[in-house]
Amino acid sequence: MFRTHTNGELRSENIGERVTLSGWVQTIRDKGFMIWVDLRDRYGVTQLVFDQDRSTPELMHSARGLGREYVVTVIGTVIERTSKNAKIPTGDIEILVSEISIENTSLVPPFTIEDQTDGGEELRMKYRYLDIRRNSVRDKLLFRHKIAQSVRNYLSAINFIEVETPVLIKSTPEGARDFIVPSRMNPGEFYALPQSPQTFKQLLMVGGIDRYFQIVKCFRDEDLRADRQPEFTQIDCEMAFVTQEDVLNTFEGLTRKLLEDVSGKTFGAFPRITYQEAMKRFGNDKPDIRFGMEFVELNEVTKGKGFPLFEDAELVVGINVKGCSNYTRKQIDALTEWVKRPQIGAQGLVWIKVNDNEITSSINKFFSEEDLKEISRHVQATAGDLILIMSGAISRVRPQMSALRMELAQQLNLRNPHEFAPLWVVDFPLLEWDEDTSRFHAMHHPFTAPKPEDVELLDTNPALARANAYDLVLNGNEIGGGSVRIHNRELQSKMFGLLGFTESEANAQFGFLMNAFQYGAPPHAGLAFGFDRLVAILDGNEVIRDYIAFPKNNSGRDVMIDSPSVVAPEQLQELHISIEETID
Repeated sequence: MFRTHTNGELRSENIGERVTLSGWVQTIRDKGFMIWVDLRDRYGVTQLVFDQDRSTPELMHSARGLGREYVVTVIGTVIERTSKNAKIPTGDIEILVSEISIENTSLVPPFTIEDQTDGGEELRMKYRYLDIRRNSVRDKLLFRHKIAQSVRNYLSAINFIEVETPVLIKSTPEGARDFIVPSRMNPGEFYALPQSPQTFKQLLMVGGIDRYFQIVKCFRDEDLRADRQPEFTQIDCEMAFVTQEDVLNTFEGLTRKLLEDVSGKTFGAFPRITYQEAMKRFGNDKPDIRFGMEFVELNEVTKGKGFPLFEDAELVVGINVKGCSNYTRKQIDALTEWVKRPQIGAQGLVWIKVNDNEITSSINKFFSEEDLKEISRHVQATAGDLILIMSGAISRVRPQMSALRMELAQQLNLRNPHEFAPLWVVDFPLLEWDEDTSRFHAMHHPFTAPKPEDVELLDTNPALARANAYDLVLNGNEIGGGSVRIHNRELQSKMFGLLGFTESEANAQFGFLMNAFQYGAPPHAGLAFGFDRLVAILDGNEVIRDYIAFPKNNSGRDVMIDSPSVVAPEQLQELHISIEETID
């Protein structure tokens, strides 16, 4: 037997018991006459003790031969600890060791296996199997497991069935780039790894599986960032014989359960705003509503004053930064330079300070004190507030001001990671016009249905059609999104036509789905959560990499196993692939 108890289990009520423990050596403290060893496993740490009065010379010698991260099994008696440690659950006891067996030795690890490690990120990713031994990483994986179990239990209780869908599928032209997999048995042909199980879950609806879910791995060959990995996990869901309202209620219930379990607080109905309202009030379609600084459009009170940046602008928009009129010129200049960076691309920033006795601004030359007071009334500023204004084309100014709003919230500590503010964003545009390709693209995907009252617009003015789609937003992050699907062959054909597919192209790509629609496809709708992102946000973070057991780095590489890697020429030949270009 390797263990009768774990290293986080024993308490004072176990004193006097003979036990067997196994684990990794965390630390060793040798005082000569006495040796203490901290033994660690995933459940906690237990202190072992060896002393020259109660331990044999052979046992003392064995203890002195231990090294960090050695794997050992010990047999001993639980005794009361003389110097108790209130910081750990096992701090009242220790084990007087009578037998020890070294199961395996260890090299000195390249970084300390402790919460506050001395290892850099790239080093820890290279030795991820060591990093996982640390409490901070293990606890994140345990948190992920608990959320996954909660999701499965909730959905199973309301008649959802978990069904696995294929991983080797057909490449499609919509969305991000596919990862492709060559087929040895079909020369010159390729599978793709799924970006989502979208068409398969729709086929399950045709098959009568009216409530489906899957916690599923998906793949996208796109540039990486903190909340994006080339392979990621979705909670993928679909329902038949439902309206948008049914879907929102179902998954709001699931999200509310998760939020309440994590926070211990009660959540009411989630707010709902339209896409247009979100863009007008916050400048983006995934607004963080934990704080104010909502946009106020100022065209009517700023035009006609002779200030060129405002006169020629499609939009003049301001935000009220409460309590920040004490910002120095240096601080405001830093904000101005921040918005002028290429990543933001703003022309500049206008400021107005509202104080008890005066209003000052960077545009005094063009605006009288009464003009400035009128602007401050529009943004509901009071003494002590700072007004920041941008102007330009709507398509540029809104995202620029949104970026500034989020940056200020970060600087002012307004984004409490343990405060949760969910909302639904609905009524997205169905289509986006792409100037480069001179055609429409689907805002979500080509299977999204238009709102019923907008179907006729597909024939007259497709750009105005709204999608029967919805996103679930939490703390400024999209954590889920979905739509009511098209279940009618004729409407789906019309959508493919609007997206620039010829009939033969649509049939080649999606003929299997169109054929299925001829056999009694029910009305259906669905939603997918980004599981990695959801877990991270629920745990008070936004970087998903820490919640994935073996993540890729920012270059899409697994530095632990050195992947991707070159394959043997024989393998390429077998797959009928020739690489002719030379890499210098």
